[in-house]
Amino acid sequence: MKKILSEYKVSIGDINYGGHMGNDKALQVFHDARINYLEQLGYSELNMGNNIVIIVVEANVKYKKEVFLHDILETEVWVSKIDGLKWTISYDTKRKNDDKIVLTGSTVMFCYDYKYKKITKIPEDFLAKVSVE
Repeated sequence: MKKILSEYKVSIGDINYGGHMGNDKALQVFHDARINYLEQLGYSELNMGNNIVIIVVEANVKYKKEVFLHDILETEVWVSKIDGLKWTISYDTKRKNDDKIVLTGSTVMFCYDYKYKKITKIPEDFLAKVSVE
């Protein structure tokens, strides 16, 4: 399976009234990492080839440690499961300065054809690039 690292710097907009990163921002970190992952494979959320896009149908986050302003986060991203028409991207996020895992999670995706308004098969060339074992 192909894994890619993506970096994210925590900004003031990510910080909540408790002085640490808001729980909703974890999905933003994952989204940013997913975009980078797809780009490195030659795709985007809006272009998986043949007018196919991806849609997120489920998101899971586990909060392991607090995250603070200016922390540099490094997220490892990979396709961890393919099950018929749906596929799962997994995320492990570490704080770079102390190497501690701060977030883990996953998103479940479908490929979608807006022209025909239906879920469609995952492109074969994408499957070959991510080769889940």
